[in-house]
Amino acid sequence: MKIAFVGKGGSGKTTLSSLFARHLATAGAPVIAVDADINQHLGTAVGLSDEQAAALPSMGAHLPQIKEYLRGGNPRIADAASMIKTTPPGSGSRLLRITEDNPVFALCAREFTVDGAVLRLMATGAFTEEDLGVACYHSKVGAVELCLNHLTDGPGEYLVVDMTAGSDSFASGLFTRFDMTFLVAEPTRKGVSVYRQYRDYAADFDVNLRVIGNKVQHEDDVAYLREAVGDDLLAVFGQSEWVRRSEQGRAPRLRELEPKNHGVLQTMHEAVDASYLQRNWVRYTQQMVRFHLRNAESWGNAKTGTDLAGQIDPDFVLREDDLAPAEARDTALAL
Repeated sequence: MKIAFVGKGGSGKTTLSSLFARHLATAGAPVIAVDADINQHLGTAVGLSDEQAAALPSMGAHLPQIKEYLRGGNPRIADAASMIKTTPPGSGSRLLRITEDNPVFALCAREFTVDGAVLRLMATGAFTEEDLGVACYHSKVGAVELCLNHLTDGPGEYLVVDMTAGSDSFASGLFTRFDMTFLVAEPTRKGVSVYRQYRDYAADFDVNLRVIGNKVQHEDDVAYLREAVGDDLLAVFGQSEWVRRSEQGRAPRLRELEPKNHGVLQTMHEAVDASYLQRNWVRYTQQMVRFHLRNAESWGNAKTGTDLAGQIDPDFVLREDDLAPAEARDTALAL
């Protein structure tokens, strides 16, 4: 199950995404949490030290190796250099599974024990000095999109992505890659305006969008959000002493979270699991193709000198059962 957290900058989406990842992990589920925000704070939010978070490898820095692995033996892709962030899988492509070990995860994921549970973390990577003034941050997020295009996941396993703030999420087709998108909204006009903008942009793409109210102080805040977002409001997260202690670096255990706020995490968990029944792999693959063609025509063909429409395998549909066990596949590629 693939879950995105979006919202206005400062709304608390990193806090909620970190709490949800910890909740899933402590429930015994396999979880990968991905920091895809330009402000890289997910690591410390889940309880890592500043040093541990800073040591997370950059997915963006390993994009050539990621492409080479995922390309596999796909005859429609001549080389890794001709792959772009939207390149869809086809016959011969290597796919990823949340529960496996593979060269991509060996390069880009690190495993930690948080609240006594195992949690794997990945990060797009922050801007480097070489990036400043010459690179767009979305080139780094492209590594996440490419991995999600090649991810075949099932129920009971989770990938949680802390996305870029506001409408920046729409700078690529990544916003369509999720079973559930949680928009974190404060009970303010700005918080609601971001929700409305996201809802309107996503309306034509079958995005499963639910709102989590955050920093809610009293029933008037709840009524304000319910009036503004209607049935999209799933739950409200109240003012939290636990969150304040966490932001101060005191690293409280998840079991110390206020019961009402812990109940919000459980409600979110149930909503995510229920969304599996709505999964449509054919539509998912079609959306990959749609955004790949748009990117190819807009800039990809010119950049690669190749007609990237030829990368599309018309007979291929990504499915949950496409991936054989890791030990049965050829993973000998040296990255």
